[in-house]
Amino acid sequence: MNWAPFAPDVMEDPAAGHRELLERCPVHRCDDFDPPFYTLSRYDDVANALRDIDTYSSEFGQGPRFTPPLGMLCDPPQHTHLRKVVQRAFIPKAMEQLRPVITDLTNSLIDDIIVGGSEFDFHDDFAFPLPVVIIAGMLGVPEADLERFKHWSDVQVAAMGAEDPTPFAADQEAFFGYMINHLQSRRATLAAGEQVPDDLLTLVADARNPDGSLVPEPDALSVLMQLLVGGNETTTSLITNLVWRLLEQPALWQELCADPSLIEAAIEESLRMDPPVLGLYRNTTRAVELHGTTIPAKVKVFINYAAANRDESVFPDPDTFALHRAKTRHMSFGLGQHFCLGAPMARLEADIALRALIERLPNLELLGPGERIAPFFLWGRRRLPIRWLNT
Repeated sequence: MNWAPFAPDVMEDPAAGHRELLERCPVHRCDDFDPPFYTLSRYDDVANALRDIDTYSSEFGQGPRFTPPLGMLCDPPQHTHLRKVVQRAFIPKAMEQLRPVITDLTNSLIDDIIVGGSEFDFHDDFAFPLPVVIIAGMLGVPEADLERFKHWSDVQVAAMGAEDPTPFAADQEAFFGYMINHLQSRRATLAAGEQVPDDLLTLVADARNPDGSLVPEPDALSVLMQLLVGGNETTTSLITNLVWRLLEQPALWQELCADPSLIEAAIEESLRMDPPVLGLYRNTTRAVELHGTTIPAKVKVFINYAAANRDESVFPDPDTFALHRAKTRHMSFGLGQHFCLGAPMARLEADIALRALIERLPNLELLGPGERIAPFFLWGRRRLPIRWLNT
């Protein structure tokens, strides 16, 4: 089977390729990338791989190329320790403290949309600025630097999925330099005993190894980069995908406006049907026999969340966006020890955004499908033209 996640037809409609994988090739080898990689797509296989971190390791990165283990992109005990350091920034109490901040920003963006005229780009005017302002604020990035940061964030994701990342090297170097200065500045303030904000940047800057020493700068920087990129790219796509699918079928949008109790179900169905991260990679530590295929040791394996979410043995009628689907765990935030740290914040931002939109802009109309974002392992709309009707 000649399938690759970056083939033009699969990029255009990943679900069509997922059906082929699920039905005909549950363990697929892709030779159209260097290094070649295998893909797991069935729900049970994906779940088992995500839980079995001894066999499917993150030690050499979760992208398609082998990278040095750094920060939380590694195996326990380092991953467990660093995750614990930043976990308290995402606990329910912390999320409730963020709620008024997110709500105020959401309403401010809607105010700007209303003043700006009836037609707007939903990505640029709403879905992008909402999460990027929030995560940047948590990490002390000045508002004046947001546009630069967003560009660098996009570059970082593009480089992660590129067979040859060298075209992105200059932008990456600029991003690393900026973030190193950002980290060192906070560490210097801490070392001087001066007062610092009780924020996520402080948690990372003051992170300690079990022996009490500061976490090395490369690991702390890796954690910052992961939080910054993950905290905006995926939530932007979640909000954009959600509104795109609901407006594609106006009856769904109207049903949601009439019954806001369906908002949680709409968010989870969007995550299932259109996961912002189509899948991530693991690295085998031993050979694996699965469905009559041998996956060798020390190769990359693409854990295909999006295909698992369309496995009809688990999700009946998987290609339909259903507001009343029975609750079943989807794979869009991963599973096990590497479950997405920012999942509570992504869900909170999507919930607040959708509630505000149906209350203040209930008469939205899709003007076209827009265009998808570029990285092959991510899924979202880079452009989404929408009109609001003042009736």
